[in-house]
Amino acid sequence: MREIKHWLDGQAVPGTSGRQLPVWDPATGEQQAYVVAATAAETDAAVASALAAYPAWRAASLSRRAEVMFRFRELVDANRKEIASLVSAEHGKTVADAAGELARGLENIEFATGAPHLLKGGYSEQASTGVDVYSIRQPLGVVAGITPFNFPAMVPMWMFCNALVCGNTFVLKPSEKDPSVSLLLADLLRQAGLPDGAFNVVQGDREAVERLIEHPDVQALSFVGSTPIARAVYEAGTRAGKRVQALGGAKNHMVVLPDADVDAAADAAVSAGYGSAGERCMAVSVVVAVGAVADPLVAAISERIGRIAVGPATDPAAEMGPLITREHRDRVAGYLAEPGAAEVVVDGRAAPISQGPGFFLGASLVDKVTPDSALYRDEIFGPVLSVVRAGSYDEAVQLVNDNEYGNGTAIFTRDGGAARQFQYDVVCGMVGVNVPVPVPVAYYSFGGWKSSLFGDLHMYGPEGIQFYTRSKVVTSRWPDPATSEVDLGFPKVR
Repeated sequence: MREIKHWLDGQAVPGTSGRQLPVWDPATGEQQAYVVAATAAETDAAVASALAAYPAWRAASLSRRAEVMFRFRELVDANRKEIASLVSAEHGKTVADAAGELARGLENIEFATGAPHLLKGGYSEQASTGVDVYSIRQPLGVVAGITPFNFPAMVPMWMFCNALVCGNTFVLKPSEKDPSVSLLLADLLRQAGLPDGAFNVVQGDREAVERLIEHPDVQALSFVGSTPIARAVYEAGTRAGKRVQALGGAKNHMVVLPDADVDAAADAAVSAGYGSAGERCMAVSVVVAVGAVADPLVAAISERIGRIAVGPATDPAAEMGPLITREHRDRVAGYLAEPGAAEVVVDGRAAPISQGPGFFLGASLVDKVTPDSALYRDEIFGPVLSVVRAGSYDEAVQLVNDNEYGNGTAIFTRDGGAARQFQYDVVCGMVGVNVPVPVPVAYYSFGGWKSSLFGDLHMYGPEGIQFYTRSKVVTSRWPDPATSEVDLGFPKVR
């Protein structure tokens, strides 16, 4: 069976621990490959490789670093089909969905190519008599990324593109559930001219993560995953003296006001709720139907669910694929078994494809969900869309603001005043107005509030540049030696 290897010093290397982790084919339920989980010593070797490569890569000119990113962008674009197919085979999402993920990843590469402009500092001439002051941004050193299974190509690009172009070297620990694309990206970086050792990959699980967190030569950690683990990574990483950005879970609400176009809102809810089988941190998982719009909206969503083609990515007609593992599929289905007072309008367990093979679950719709239920509280991360009925705009906003998570939210309305008030009122990091999945473009930054983010800087975009660099301020003076004298007073700026 195929072994998915580590990447060290510019080449794929086999694992040595003997501890194998299975990589499943979600569409068939069969094992297709395995990774050998990295030991602490193997993780140390990856960090040591990155540390050795750092001085030369840091010294590379901004133009040189940007050139590598330009070449990498062209190679990723030229290999779109292969990358998307590889993501699809291990994650289960359709090839079209994987291609969409890759397109957003390409945007991040394109943003990173602008580093020569983004890393410009400020300069103040004559801040004091004969004194100039200027600021510069410098890289941190070796940085690491720990990425989730749901976007195995895009999320790593959120991290390593900015990190590398800023002059850092990078160690990636991808999800063990769909790790192959990490090696393909590593090889494309090599082809683009990135020096060996500047980008390394360690396959594995908790042992590798814990070693990266505690390793004294790792200066910063970027993480995307569930809230409990994000909180643990943030606390352990900061306790170890590292800079950490840890993005956690979500419970994204889509508020639909009575004046909204019902068909457009239903289209958006279905697209955002069931795309990638709901395995997106920006998926809409709660529709908040305000007032009289509830009944027609539920009916419109239900009607559309019946037209969703669920199947393996090898089926060209498939619009939604399986979930990542059998355990995850069963956990998601468990919410439908105990809906409490809520009404299961469409039960995905009844879909013929949900009987196997593979880890499929049909799209599900649950109406009249209450805020005290597990359906509402938990991040389900699957194709289950809950509808909560609210009596007013104020009640809808209160629901969003009282929720533990603050990742993304959206409002559907024809009233510009209501939309503007919503973006002002809502306590959330990313807001959509008639846009159900408000993922910012690459030249803004991605991240939520509350329990959806641990750290003070969001991911990618301008805040990504800030995260992977630190500011240094230089005060310079070139006096005439004849004027030099001892002065124990406080430095003057007049």
